[in-house]
Amino acid sequence: MTTTESRLSTESCSVEIIDGIGHVTLNQPDRGNPFDLRFNTEISLVATEMDENPDVRCVLLDAAGKYFSVGADLKTMTRDRDELPRFIKNATAGLHMALSRFARMDAPLVVAVHALAVGGSVALSAASDFCIAARSAKFYAAYTGIGLVPDGGGTTFVPQRVGLRRATEFFMRNETWTANQACQYGLINYVVDDDKLTDEAWTLARELAAGPTLAFGEIKNLFRSAWEQPIEAQMEREARAMSRVTKSEDGWNAVQSVLAKHKPTFRGR
Repeated sequence: MTTTESRLSTESCSVEIIDGIGHVTLNQPDRGNPFDLRFNTEISLVATEMDENPDVRCVLLDAAGKYFSVGADLKTMTRDRDELPRFIKNATAGLHMALSRFARMDAPLVVAVHALAVGGSVALSAASDFCIAARSAKFYAAYTGIGLVPDGGGTTFVPQRVGLRRATEFFMRNETWTANQACQYGLINYVVDDDKLTDEAWTLARELAAGPTLAFGEIKNLFRSAWEQPIEAQMEREARAMSRVTKSEDGWNAVQSVLAKHKPTFRGR
C-alpha cells in the first residue's frame, strides 16, 4: 500500500491518497458533519485537489462520527436575518463549485453513507458516480420542513437518479427514505450490512482506481450532456470522446493487450 501526503489540510475534512484513491472523510463528528460555511469553503478546495492531483484515480468520500451529515447548520444561518440572503449565496458558492468539480473530474466519486444523510448530503449522494449505503442509513430531504428549497444540485442530481415524480415527492413532502427505499428508487447503487460498509466501499474504489481514468471522465461528461443535447449532437460528442480516448496511452495499449489476449493494465492520467 502506498500512501501519498495530500497537498491539502482542512479543519472539516481529512484527506489522504492511498494507492491512487483520494480518501476524503467528513471530519466534524462532534457537530454531525454540518454543511456550514467552513465545510462548504473547504470542500471546494478538496474537490479541486482531487481533480488536479495526477495521483488520484478514484475518490472515496465517507464520514466520521455518529452521522454522515446533518445538513445545514441552522444556528449559523439564524444569527442575522438581514444578512441571511448574502450568507446563503456565499455559503453555497463553495459547495456548488465542489459538486461541479466532482461531477466533471475524470476520477469516479464513490460515496459511502452511514446512519443519516440530510439535505445537501443527499444531493452529494446523488451527485456521486457510485453511492453505497449501510443498511441502517436514512436519507432525509429536510428543506421544506424549514421552508427552504434544495441546494447543492439537488434539483438536478436527485431527479436524474430517481425521476422527476419521485424527486418532487421526496422534496415537497419532506420525506425520509430508508437505505432500501433509496436503492429501490435509484438514489444509491446498493445496500450493505453496516459492518461491511467500509470494506465494500474500499473494494469498489480499488476496482475503479485500476481502471481507465480518462475513459471514465469522458463517460461522466457524456452522461451530463445527454440531458441537454439532441440525440444527433450527443452521438457526435460520443464520437469525439472516443477519438480523444484513443489518443491516450491507456486507450491504445488496452486495445493492443486485448488483441494479444492479455488483460489490459491502465495507468490513468
